[in-house]
Parts: sequence; structure tokens; C-alpha cells
Amino acid sequence: MLNHPTHERLIELGLTGMAKAFEEQRRSPDLEALPFEDRIGLLVDREAAERDTRRLTTRLKIAALRQTACVEDVDLRTPWGIDRAVFAKLVEGRWIDRHENLLVTGATGLGKSWLACALGHKACRDNRSVLYHRVPRLFEALALARGDGRYARLLKSLGRAQLLILDDWGLSVLTAAERRDLLEILEDRHGRASTIVTSQLPVDTWHGAIGDPTVADAILDRLVHNAHRLQLTGESMRKRSAKTITLDGQPEH
Repeated sequence: MLNHPTHERLIELGLTGMAKAFEEQRRSPDLEALPFEDRIGLLVDREAAERDTRRLTTRLKIAALRQTACVEDVDLRTPWGIDRAVFAKLVEGRWIDRHENLLVTGATGLGKSWLACALGHKACRDNRSVLYHRVPRLFEALALARGDGRYARLLKSLGRAQLLILDDWGLSVLTAAERRDLLEILEDRHGRASTIVTSQLPVDTWHGAIGDPTVADAILDRLVHNAHRLQLTGESMRKRSAKTITLDGQPEH
């Protein structure tokens, strides 16, 4: 059997996972005892795993999550005020299939962005498309896009993501243009996709942060009424980290 040409042909066909498994089998005499169907199954499984890894890498690159975070690293023993059962359902992700939203609020430093990125990472692993944006920079990008003709294309990409993370919402009262942008984004996504919003402001103050009562009603109607809520409490993560370090940089005992 011409092993080398077969290996090269698999690579030419884009079957790199099968090519790697083929070489591994060729170099492992113990595998020769396996039935033909089992050896083919190993090749196919390796190709599937390679493709899953490539797809995940692409999804994470497109998502551009601000922080490297995984839901497995969430320590619910930390006094965040998060109900374990509620968090388990959020991790499961069926709320994304139902096109529901999630609002994460709490004081600065509690880990709102980190938690949102962890859920975004899990959504990517579950084969869902994700986009992350800090709200202030998103409004800047939309303003630039409006000027150079990319506005409609950018809105389309924001509306198409199965999960959109809007981080640091409500740092300042919205301008008229920002209100229109936010309404357009949420209108495109309402009933079609899910959005995570993080904010230092309590949800009941968002109406005032939008600035225009009529537009605020429209925005909140599309965002809040079908949303899950996580109100984080406790001490700042930064303060907790600082307490574990002494002045000479050594951990406390």
C-alpha cells in the first residue's frame, strides 16, 4: 500500500485530521489488529474533532471576547449573590435558543464583564455565534460606519449573531444618535436572538440613562421584558485579589 501518497491525498482534500490519524495508525503496529471498520472510525472521529476545534477557534476569534473566561472557573462559593440553579440554566443555554436576554448588573469590579465573557465562551463551545462589544466603542464604530458607508453592513452583523454581549452600558446618558443606534440593534434582534447587557446601573434607572422617554420605552420594551437578571453583590474582585498580597508581593497566610 502506498502510504505516503495516501497521506498527501488526504491533505489535498482538506482532511487534515484523517491524515494525522492515518500517520499515527501507520506508525502503531498495535492498531493493525483492529477491524477495518474500527480503524476507519478512528480516522473519521479524528477528522470530526479537528473540524470542531477549527470551528471553535474561528467562533472565538470573531466573538473577540474581552476576557479569557470559562463557566467552569466560576466559583459560586464567592458571595456574588448568584443562585446556583439560575446560573446552571444560563450555562445550559436554552435561553439563547428561546431568544431571551440577560441583564448583569452590580457595582464596578464585581466581575460582570468576566461573567458575560464566560457565558459567551460557553455559547461558542455550543456552536453558537457570539459578538462582544463595549458599548462606548460600539457607538464610536457605528458613527464611523455611518460616515463611510459600512453602517448597514455593521448593523446586519450585529443582528445576525446568536448572542450579542453589550458591555459597560449606561456609563453616560445617550445622545440622540446613540439612542437611534441602540434601538436599531435591539429591533433587529428582538425575538430573533439573545443579548447580554452588563451595567453598573440598576435596571430601574436605565430609562433615565437613555435620555428620551419615548425612545427609552421602545428600547426597554425590546430588552428588559423577556430578560433574565443577575444582580451581583459582594466585594470587588480587585479588592479581594489585593487582600491576598502583602506589601512585599507575597501571598498572605
